Amino acid sequence: MRTGGQAMVRYYLGFDVGGSRTRARLIDTDGTVLGSGAAGPGNTRMGLDGVRGVLDEAGQEAIATAGLDADEIGHVAMGAGIAGFSRTGARAALEAMEFPYATTAFASDGVIANLGAHGGRDGAILIIGTGSSAHLLHDGKSFTIGGYGFPISDEGSGAALGLSAMRHALRALDGRTKPTPLSSAVTKRFGHETPRAIAWMDAAQPADYASFAPLVMDFAEAGDEIACSIVEDAAQHIERFIETIFERGAPRCSLAGGLAPRIQPWLKARTVARLVPAEGDPVDGALYLAGYRRL
Repeated sequence: MRTGGQAMVRYYLGFDVGGSRTRARLIDTDGTVLGSGAAGPGNTRMGLDGVRGVLDEAGQEAIATAGLDADEIGHVAMGAGIAGFSRTGARAALEAMEFPYATTAFASDGVIANLGAHGGRDGAILIIGTGSSAHLLHDGKSFTIGGYGFPISDEGSGAALGLSAMRHALRALDGRTKPTPLSSAVTKRFGHETPRAIAWMDAAQPADYASFAPLVMDFAEAGDEIACSIVEDAAQHIERFIETIFERGAPRCSLAGGLAPRIQPWLKARTVARLVPAEGDPVDGALYLAGYRRL
């Protein structure tokens, strides 16, 4: 974190750099939203040059829509939560980069999601999007559960749903398992040809697998046997995540991420009863990280 110009801060710029997209929001010291921006995915596993690229793209768009002059950029405090931030060397590399802002602060996407969900208070957030991870803040200690990267981790996530769907689809093409509407819908994207599916997998990123998650949910909700089993397995992983969160001392827990609203109905009622709505989103958390505090 660079902190030299905090006294000159007039604006706050927050980034949520995730595995599927990047969002930015610029506010003034009163919390009024002045501008916003967007860019593509920016997980550190895709390279730090790519992360820098989406930060610049989304940030420039937010600043442009706000109408800030070039000389005002030096009065902006920036905070960014980045997927894959825990990877070795990521923090040092990002903090060594030169940005035009008064201050910069970096953390994981889990940290900013948790800050946004509970207004900076103790609590936990379970992110269920392209990937999955839990972040806790308890008694001044901040730590993460899971989130080690796809495919080793990210249980219950969109990428995990997509991977399971691809496995089922290829087995169905082989004749090793019974085709279902889900498998047919997946293989249709590849002309029902195994070599085309394999070629796609050779270059596929987590976000590519996660692109199948809405399809899996659609067919599960329609009663497809395999889709239901995939979603039920994901729900069990999420249930265990939530149990662990409370076992580790979190006083409250919220769900976040694009898949959360669709997976929640598959959770047990007693689990859902323990959850609380998030007060804000990850970009709000990035603004807290940058130094903004509500009056």
